[in-house]
Amino acid sequence: MRTYPFVTVDVFTGRRFGGNPLAVFPDARGLSEAEMQALAAEFNLSETTFVLPPEDPAHTARVRIFNRRAEMPFAGHPNVGTGWVLAQQGRDRDGVLLFEEIAGLVEVRVERDPAGAAPAGATIAAPQPLSLGPEMPAEALAACVGLDRDAVIVAAHRPVLASVGNSFVVAEVAPEALSRAVPDLAQFRRAAADFPAPGPGRLPLYLYARDGDGAQLRARMFSPLSGTFEDPATGSAATPLAALLLSLSGHAEARFDILQGVEMGRPSLLHATARRVSDGIRATVGGGCVPVLRGEAML
Repeated sequence: MRTYPFVTVDVFTGRRFGGNPLAVFPDARGLSEAEMQALAAEFNLSETTFVLPPEDPAHTARVRIFNRRAEMPFAGHPNVGTGWVLAQQGRDRDGVLLFEEIAGLVEVRVERDPAGAAPAGATIAAPQPLSLGPEMPAEALAACVGLDRDAVIVAAHRPVLASVGNSFVVAEVAPEALSRAVPDLAQFRRAAADFPAPGPGRLPLYLYARDGDGAQLRARMFSPLSGTFEDPATGSAATPLAALLLSLSGHAEARFDILQGVEMGRPSLLHATARRVSDGIRATVGGGCVPVLRGEAML
């Protein structure tokens, strides 16, 4: 029998049982792709990560990310949580880790507690600049989440496919409507048949509402076609959102605090930034991490 140690952490939170839970296998050597997918399905979390030796020794690790049904090119809370776990093991170099992933190289910067000792969280840089795809009809999006068409705000931008390494349909909704959204699986399937989905079996919708001065945002993410009816914290959606909002302004950079997961009873706080650089708009996202479980998988 083969055994593989794992840990779980709650990401984008400062307390246990908040944020987005993540399972991390810090040494996945010897696991097949089918076994990784089976373990991710067994944990039944939004994502599970598997750490392998890097192809380039100058980098920290190769990280493979699986949701319940498929491998992902990049994701936010898996990188933040995996970075925190490896930093706990002393595998960072001066507080920096570099992860090889399908979408590209991901830089992780470790955040330490005020005393400068234990890692408290991490911030990641998305691997790609902002890219925008087709717009999704507001009527179709509203139907997917059980809202009236008027709840979708199109003044600044229409619902649009946005990515900095992982694609989401990003849409602004009225603040009072955000908490009323409920995914309708039949409508998701209907919309996915008509809309160019960002991947097989995926149509992730990221809804946000402005709070206060615009730097405070509330968000929810639904992806029932990939097995996640709702996600408590979605770093790979917060990053294209921050980049998209910056693209609509004349500013050189912007910062947003995004509250997510409230309706699920798992409040999460994501700190997202975006800035204009030579190759477009780049984004980061960070937050805290809290350890929860340790154990071994037996295969």
